[in-house]
Amino acid sequence: MAQHVTLERAECSAQLAPWVENYWSLRWDLPPDTSYLSSTLPHPACNLSVERGIRRDGVDDDPVVVTGVVTRRFDVTIRGAGWVYAAKFRPGGLAALTGAHARDLRDVTVAATTVFDPATTDALRDLAGTDGGRETFDDALARLATTPTDDYLLLLEVIAAMLADRSLLRVAEVEQRCGVGTRTLQRLFERYVGVTPKWVLSRYRMHDVVTDLDAGYGGSLADLAAKYGWFDQAHFTREFTDLIGVPPGSYQRRER
Repeated sequence: MAQHVTLERAECSAQLAPWVENYWSLRWDLPPDTSYLSSTLPHPACNLSVERGIRRDGVDDDPVVVTGVVTRRFDVTIRGAGWVYAAKFRPGGLAALTGAHARDLRDVTVAATTVFDPATTDALRDLAGTDGGRETFDDALARLATTPTDDYLLLLEVIAAMLADRSLLRVAEVEQRCGVGTRTLQRLFERYVGVTPKWVLSRYRMHDVVTDLDAGYGGSLADLAAKYGWFDQAHFTREFTDLIGVPPGSYQRRER
């Protein structure tokens, strides 16, 4: 697949940085009768994308779509030729920028017109290719930028702690680290992210597991699971297999 696909990332403007993590683009031109399954591990992030060459269920023929937080592995089959240019929002960034309720977008892809105003979606729909995508997205989204609220800034602080400290394994530890009460944390994640703090923390630690295995970890899987918060080996194996598609032992032994 890497012989036919180009993946690139770009920074957004400083004005949009409080809400947008980065822009990313995917371009492909596959031989006839060839297709590949592109799989992405779930992140607590929404994406606004312009997609050519991919047909999504439920959005008619509109190429400008919003994909909410996906709670399972995200699989897309690509074939022929096409491209995608997208803004990956920070956790909670889409809801904070637009006023949308993140819970309503969980595990769905919708036409961007259901979240953004017509001027924004019309500007993005005119994008003819990945070249110039950064400028087009910056211009389209800049009109929506305001001063981030205190609630949203607190959420970003919590997310940063979850990402930076791999030793945080329980939500109670996050609450203590950030000085946030349980009900406040649940309200922030429900409103802005659309999933629970426990889910986000668990996904980040699973990403840490995969990162260690990709780096050549050769020790006990039980020790690795316990290091990142799984003390039930069977539970860890089921969750890893559901997300990655193969058991952790097979993933560890695969040809690197």
